[in-house]
Amino acid sequence: MGEQRVSLLSDKKSMHKFVKHLLRDVDALEYMIDNDWFETGITRIGAEQEMCMIDGKTFRPSCIAMKVIEDMKKDGKDWVETELARFNLEIGATPLEFKGKALSQMEKEIREKLEGIREYVEKYDSHIILTGILPTLQKFDMTMDNLTPVPRYFALMEAINKQLKRTAYELRLQGVDELLISHDSPLLEACNTSFQVHLQVDPKDFVKMYNLSLALTGPVMSMSANSPLVFGKRLWHCSRIALFQQSLDTRTLHDHLRERSPRVSFGNDWLHKSILEIYKEDIARFRVLIAGDVEEDSFKCIKDGVTPKLRALQVHNSTVYRWNRPCYGVSPNGKPHLRIENRVIGAGPTLVDEMANAAFWLGLMQGMAKNYDDIREHISFEDVRDNFGKAAKYGIDTKFTWLNDKKITAADLVGKELIPIAREGLKSMKIAKGDIDKYLDIVAGRVEEHMTGARWSLRAFSRLKKNATVNETLTTMTAAILENQKKGVPVHTWELPELSMLKDYRPSKLRVEEFMERDLFTVQPDDIIEMVADMMEWRKIRYMPVENEDGNFVGLVSSRLLLRHFTKQLKGSLNNKKATAVKDIMITDPTTVKPETTLVDALQIMKENKIGSLPVVNDKNELMGIITETQFLKITGRLMRRMEE
Repeated sequence: MGEQRVSLLSDKKSMHKFVKHLLRDVDALEYMIDNDWFETGITRIGAEQEMCMIDGKTFRPSCIAMKVIEDMKKDGKDWVETELARFNLEIGATPLEFKGKALSQMEKEIREKLEGIREYVEKYDSHIILTGILPTLQKFDMTMDNLTPVPRYFALMEAINKQLKRTAYELRLQGVDELLISHDSPLLEACNTSFQVHLQVDPKDFVKMYNLSLALTGPVMSMSANSPLVFGKRLWHCSRIALFQQSLDTRTLHDHLRERSPRVSFGNDWLHKSILEIYKEDIARFRVLIAGDVEEDSFKCIKDGVTPKLRALQVHNSTVYRWNRPCYGVSPNGKPHLRIENRVIGAGPTLVDEMANAAFWLGLMQGMAKNYDDIREHISFEDVRDNFGKAAKYGIDTKFTWLNDKKITAADLVGKELIPIAREGLKSMKIAKGDIDKYLDIVAGRVEEHMTGARWSLRAFSRLKKNATVNETLTTMTAAILENQKKGVPVHTWELPELSMLKDYRPSKLRVEEFMERDLFTVQPDDIIEMVADMMEWRKIRYMPVENEDGNFVGLVSSRLLLRHFTKQLKGSLNNKKATAVKDIMITDPTTVKPETTLVDALQIMKENKIGSLPVVNDKNELMGIITETQFLKITGRLMRRMEE
């Protein structure tokens, strides 16, 4: 769940000291592997559950993490942890031996902890929600003001910023819609919430099992995809993958083809000999970002017969984000162990969905291990990495290149081949039949209904958006997710939401940028009026913003101005042979608002100035959107219908 005792590397001396500890930890790990120090013959599983907190009325992020944690610790409940943003929390499940009812026991523990957190969150008129990316999350929520005030997070943000080779972080994603934005900090990472599953592996089996985890990433993600919406845009089925990578990507463009790996990655090759390959590659590729307060001499610990914690290695490992991450730990009996952490499974849509994803992956790991001694002989790394990328984009609609160059859809691969293998794998670990049937039947249900969290979200968004603003659509979806989570029913059985379910929807305190029209048509000052008139007729719009060549907002043309202009023309007061330009009739100083202006304030401004539209501009005088009287009529009309209902 993250090493908290870290700091920035303030000078070269501290850097050199930490790196020496890091290299010594690698040597110590190699010694322990070579000399059979590791716990073997037992398989344990574990999980980390991340969650969002949302306001009970607006369903927007609720930044109360520190208050909730403080309240819980006062009552002796110290098992909840912070996450990067103030609206996130995290809990860990107790590691369990992978046998019997381990899966249902894990679900029971996580559910009880979630209920325990919910009790405290509701004191602040808020809810907890499990979702890969919160639908109502907006870009303005990702300011540094919402960074959790913990030294580790400040150190990490500052360290990553120092590595940035550009002026800003960029997010470029295209699905049904397209998202092109820049951001001033790596806090975009906090959009993602996940359900991270851990599997303990014997050192002698680590290479085999790690390579299997790589091969299985695509198929598992295709069934668990649950984050297709980012800032109101329909993007990849699992947008978490690209969002996480790009939010921490400090690289810049070059005019040469030298390869540079991002800190968030799938990897560059199979594992061949040992877990040490990964740690050594990550140290060689990625500079140390933060340091731990390391005083431990790992080799002195070994000499004394004490298992070292390898804190320097663990701190560095926590800043390199492989989707299948190797982990080192110390078991309760004092022996070291190795784990594989699956990081591709998003939080939600329900806890039982998460556990189904975990059971599917864990069962596949065991089942495939019994069927394939070396997965590298059956599929290339290039195909495995390509499957990963396609699954992130298309989810259950993916077509994979599978073993022995077989082309197969995700639904057929999972339904006909992988679920039976996962079932056998769980049986081989003596998992209770009731657990096997419960969780794998959920995955089978998704295949049969062709419905994952991502497909439900995309269908719900497209349906609702036909009759509502984007904000209403996202709020309705979030309310529906919350309601279904309380019922505990898997996502493939969910009905699509209706706008009528938002009985307490109150948009008055929301910001203009959550409702404004962003898909704008604009003209320039030297364009002729006839073209403007045609454009407004074609697009059925009453207000046309004017931008100069530099992209700055400089004026506004309304249908009323056009009517006045053409009326004068008909009366002969204008020279019909002389072309009239936009700059000749436009309003040069129109009333504007900032994106953070509330709807109530915007409505009051329009009323006082007797105007029908408000261009929305930022501090650089760049046009971001426009809100009109028509949009207000739509909002109030739907509110009145809800009141009647």
